[in-house]
Amino acid sequence: MKLIHAIIIGDEILSGKREDKHLRHLTQKLRANGFNLNKADFISDDLDTIISVIHSKLNHIVFCFGGIGATPDDCTREAAARAHNLKIKRHPEATKCIEKQFGKDTYPKRILMADLPYQANLIPNSINNIPGFSINDHHFMPGFPEMSWPMIDWLLETYYRDIQLKIDIKDSSVWIDNVSESQLIDLMNQIISDNKDIKLYSLPKMDPKKTLELGIKGSSKDVDKAIKEIKSNLSKLNINWRDNA
Repeated sequence: MKLIHAIIIGDEILSGKREDKHLRHLTQKLRANGFNLNKADFISDDLDTIISVIHSKLNHIVFCFGGIGATPDDCTREAAARAHNLKIKRHPEATKCIEKQFGKDTYPKRILMADLPYQANLIPNSINNIPGFSINDHHFMPGFPEMSWPMIDWLLETYYRDIQLKIDIKDSSVWIDNVSESQLIDLMNQIISDNKDIKLYSLPKMDPKKTLELGIKGSSKDVDKAIKEIKSNLSKLNINWRDNA
C-alpha cells in the first residue's frame, strides 16, 4: 500500500486569515475507509514550492487542496504539470463543464481552469461543475470544502474501492481518568513488546478533566489481542477504564 499524503495550499492558511478544514475531514474519511494519512504539508502559493512538494511524492497517493482557480495566485495546475513532466493542454471535457456552468461568461478568463496537465483525468464537481483533476494517484481539488469534500468521497469509491475491500485495519482504545502517562509507561512498553505488529498511541486531555485515551492500531486480530491485554492489565493495577464508544 502506498503512503498517503495531504497537501494543503494557501497563503491565507499559513497567515492565519483562514482556518484549514481539510485535514480533519480527510483523516476522518480515510479512517472510515480503512486508510491512514501518513503526512500533511501546508505550503504557500509559491510555484517552485508546490512543484518541489508534489515531485517528492510521485510514488505516493496525494490529496491536494487549493490553487486550481483562475486567479494569478492559482498555480497548482502548472506546478502539477511540471512536477509530472507534462505539458498544459486545454482539456475538452473540462471545457464543456465550465461552459455549462458559465455560458458566455466562460471566456476569456474562467476557461483558464480547463488548462490542465496533459491526459489528466477529471474529478467531478457536484457543486458548480468546475472539475478537479487527477494524475495517476495525485488528486487536485479546490480549496473550498463544499466542493472538495464530495470529491474525496468520489475518489475513494472510484480509485480505491478494491483496495478498501482488502484492507484489515482496526483502531480500538479505552479512556482512563485521573492518571498520568508516566504511570502507564511500563504497561505501554509491555504491550508493544508483546505485540510487535501494532501501533500504540496515548492521547492525554486536561479539559474538562484529566483524561487519557490509550489505544491500538493494526490488524483486527492483533488489535483485539492487544486491547484485551491492556484492559486486563489496567484492571490488575486497579485503574478504572471505559471503552471508547
